[in-house]
Amino acid sequence: MTALTPSGQTATGQDRATSSLRGVASAEEAKLWLRERGIEDIECMAPDQAGVARGKLMPADKFFGSPTMSIPTSVFAQTITGEYPAEDASFKQDPTDGDILLKPDFSTLAVVPWASDPTAQIIHDAYTRDGRPVDIAPRQLLKRITALYDREGWTPVVAPEMEFYLVKQNKDPDYQLEPPVGRSGRAESGRQSYSIQAVNEFDDLFDDIYDFSEAQGLEIDTLIHEEGAAQMEINLRHGDPLQLADQVFLFKRTIREAALRHNMYATFMAKPMSREPGSAMHIHQSVVDAATGRNIFSNEDGTPSSDFFAFIAGQQKYLPSVMCMLAPYVNSYRRLARGTAAPINVHWGYDNRTVGIRVPNSGPQARRVENRVPSSDANPYLALAASLACGYLGIKEELSPEDPIDGSARHLPFGLPRGLLEALALFEETEELADIFGQRFVSTYRAIKQQEYETFMQVISSWEREYLLLSV
Repeated sequence: MTALTPSGQTATGQDRATSSLRGVASAEEAKLWLRERGIEDIECMAPDQAGVARGKLMPADKFFGSPTMSIPTSVFAQTITGEYPAEDASFKQDPTDGDILLKPDFSTLAVVPWASDPTAQIIHDAYTRDGRPVDIAPRQLLKRITALYDREGWTPVVAPEMEFYLVKQNKDPDYQLEPPVGRSGRAESGRQSYSIQAVNEFDDLFDDIYDFSEAQGLEIDTLIHEEGAAQMEINLRHGDPLQLADQVFLFKRTIREAALRHNMYATFMAKPMSREPGSAMHIHQSVVDAATGRNIFSNEDGTPSSDFFAFIAGQQKYLPSVMCMLAPYVNSYRRLARGTAAPINVHWGYDNRTVGIRVPNSGPQARRVENRVPSSDANPYLALAASLACGYLGIKEELSPEDPIDGSARHLPFGLPRGLLEALALFEETEELADIFGQRFVSTYRAIKQQEYETFMQVISSWEREYLLLSV
C-alpha cells in the first residue's frame, strides 16, 4: 500500500522509513529507518501479565539476521515478584519450559529517547513453534477479543485515561511515600484538582515527558492535575484498542524514565499513599460499523440504540467477574473505598462520576461508555480486553441494563469484589469468560494471582504491629 506525502505525491517505502516517528510497514523499511537514525541497539520486548516489558536487547546489525527470537514459555506465567505459581488441578506448568517465538510488529518501531546510546524499541507478539498465537500472552488476548468484534462487522474504539503519582524517591519500602518537592521548594499538602499552578511545579519534568512522547510518535490529548498530592492524569486520543494499549504500555515506561531524570518516582500503584485518593485507568468505549463508520450506539435519528444499552448491561453483568484483570493486586482494592472518587458498584448514569459506568455528554456519533472501575496498575492489554469482552457479551446476549442512577451511588451497597480472592473466585466461576478468553488463559491468570496473594500474606503490616503486638 502506498501513502501520500504532504504535497500529495505518492510516498515510497524509503520516504516512510526516513520520515516516520513511529512504525514502518516491513523489515526492509525498518532497515532504512534504523540506518537513517544511526541506531545501534534494539529493545525487543513483549508485555507480560503484569504489563512489564520482557525480552532481549540486541545490536541492530544482528537483529535482521534473526528477527524472530525465542524466550521461555514461563515468561507469561511469572508473578510480579518473579515467582511461579504452584500447580493444581486446573493449572499445569510446561514441564520442559520450552521456547516460544517473539515476532516483531514493525508498526511499533520507535526510538528510545532516554537511552544513552542510539536505541530503538519494537513490541513483539508471541507464537508457538508451529505458528499459533500464544493464548496466554496479553497482547494476543486483546487481539482475540477485537477479532470477535471484527467478525460482527464492528470496530471497537477506546480512549484510556491514566492517573499516576509523582513521589519523592524512596529506597526503603518500609517507609511511607511522600509527595516530591516542586520548583517552589515545597511539597504539596492539600487537594489541587485541575490546578495549573500545581502542574507548573513540575514543568521541567513534563517538558521531558512531552519531548520523549513526541520522539516516540506518542500523542497526549490532555494533562491535568488530579485530586491527590502530586497526582496527575494523562488522557490519550481515541483509537484502535491494540494501538492504544501499546501507547499506555509505552507511556508508563516513558513517565517513569522522565521522573527518574528529575530524582522522583512516578508510580501507577492503585493506592500508593493511605491518605490520598487512588489512581484509576478510566476507559472510554464505543463501537462503530466497520463498513459505514456509524457509531452503533446511536440510531439514525440520534437516539441511543439497543446495542448501546446492551453494552452497558454487559458491563454491569460481567465487570465483577473480570475484576481481577481490572484490579490485579491486593493493593488495587484499597482504592475502592466508600466515600472516595472510586466507584464501588456497577450502576450506571448519564454524566455521573459516582457510578462505575458513566455515559459522558456527547453527540450521537461520539456516544460512548466510560468504564471507571479499572485501576492504574492494570495491564492495559488485559484491562481493554476484559472491558470490551463484557460489552461484547452484553450485545450478543441482548441484555438490558438497570435504570440509570440520577444521584450519588456512593452510599449504595458494594457491587464489586472487596478483595483479590473474591475477584478470582468470580473470574474462575464465570463460564462465559472461559469461552471468550480461553480456558488456558483463565487457569494461568488465576494461578498467577493466587500465588501473588500467598506471597503477600507472608508480609506483616505496620497495622498489625501497631494494634496487635501488645493488645491481643
